[in-house]
Amino acid sequence: MNENDENGPSTRVTRAKAAALTTDAPAANGALKKPLQTKKAATGAAGTQRKRAALGDVSNVGKADNGETKDAKKATSKTGLTSKATMQAGGVQKLSRNNSSRTALGAKENNAKKPVPEAKRPGSGSGMGSAMKRTSSQKSLQEKTYQEEPPRKKVDIEKVEKQTEVVPVKDNARSRTHTEELAKDPQDLVADLDTEDLDDPLMAAEYVVEIFDYLRDLEMETLPNPDYIDHQPDLEWKMRGILVDWLIEVHTRFRLLPETLFLAVNLIDRFLSAEVVALDRLQLVGVAAMFIASKYEEVLSPHVANFSHVADETFSDKEILDAERHILATLEYNMSYPNPMNFLRRISKADNYDIQTRTLGKYLMEISLLDHRFLGFPQSQVGAAAMYLARLILDRGPWDATLAHYAGYTEEEIDPVFRLMVDYLHRPVCHEAFFKKYASKKFLKASIMTRQWAKKYHHVYIDSALTEPYSSLKDHE
Repeated sequence: MNENDENGPSTRVTRAKAAALTTDAPAANGALKKPLQTKKAATGAAGTQRKRAALGDVSNVGKADNGETKDAKKATSKTGLTSKATMQAGGVQKLSRNNSSRTALGAKENNAKKPVPEAKRPGSGSGMGSAMKRTSSQKSLQEKTYQEEPPRKKVDIEKVEKQTEVVPVKDNARSRTHTEELAKDPQDLVADLDTEDLDDPLMAAEYVVEIFDYLRDLEMETLPNPDYIDHQPDLEWKMRGILVDWLIEVHTRFRLLPETLFLAVNLIDRFLSAEVVALDRLQLVGVAAMFIASKYEEVLSPHVANFSHVADETFSDKEILDAERHILATLEYNMSYPNPMNFLRRISKADNYDIQTRTLGKYLMEISLLDHRFLGFPQSQVGAAAMYLARLILDRGPWDATLAHYAGYTEEEIDPVFRLMVDYLHRPVCHEAFFKKYASKKFLKASIMTRQWAKKYHHVYIDSALTEPYSSLKDHE
């Protein structure tokens, strides 16, 4: 019978036969019996499985090892730990049950003392390996610590010592300057008013000093000839005053800017200084000059037909436009006129922008448009004298160093223009439109107030010697 034949007849072996077979042939079945017994021993009555040996023990068959094998294993394990510690000498040590607390504290202390990572140390392991085996905890500790300043060189230390020796000298000089300023009279100190405007780009605080220095140089170029009436056979100073008084009325009716009026009068005087004009064409020159100034200064200038209308249709639109071209060509299109309103605002800043003082200053400054005696003075000096007289009338205090600095003129330099203004206020009213304009509440009745003051105090400031050269004016005005 073939035992390997799966289709063959199978013979049943009972337990008794199997026991007899095992008893008869113990030598043959010894190897089979051992695994069966081992299986029985591995599984107990309760069905719990026996714990397997550690992974370091590769033998699951025999547990009894020689003494030499155990010693070899101990030596191998010690060598492995030593090599790991050596490999991780540059980084954080691996924690174990025995040295967990000490190693952690030691790592924090080392990181606190040495925030900057040092260069790789020579050890048993390679430096590249130690650098690559840094743990995430070490990186986080290094990111949290602050880097100390590196040690300075000897040359740098000497430089610092020299600087510390120089600084006290500067401080002493500053302290002496500050002490000298405090010792001065408060009226002699000049306040820095431009620093507070550095945040405002419209004030141009960085360039304001250079701007006004340029305007003072420019105003000398745009001054008209103060004696141009001598080569005008048909004109007199009185006629000029009447023309300007009428232009003030037109200016008020159109509600134009103050800069427009000052520029128009300057254009008239400069044109009359260069050209001879007949009496019947004097009003045309004034209308055309106001038309040019409104184009230059205003956002929305009146139409030429409006100027023709205010002149009672005396001149057509074409005549006004022709006069405009002729005036601009004569003046070579030079409109760079430093307006006195700019100087008045500059001085008003030193006066803390007092509204009453500035309103009186505007009125006093417009006197220079009507009175020909002011033609020889620059506009900055006229503006300074107007503010000086306005502060005197309102009793706003003395002309201190701050006002003199921002005006550009001292009291002695202002005095001639100041006396001319007081002399004009003391005279009878000869320009009705100008007086009416500033007699309204809108302008704080400036013309009435200043004339009342001039009647009381003119004798204090007016010297007969100063008014003698201008005594001939009484015949014309």
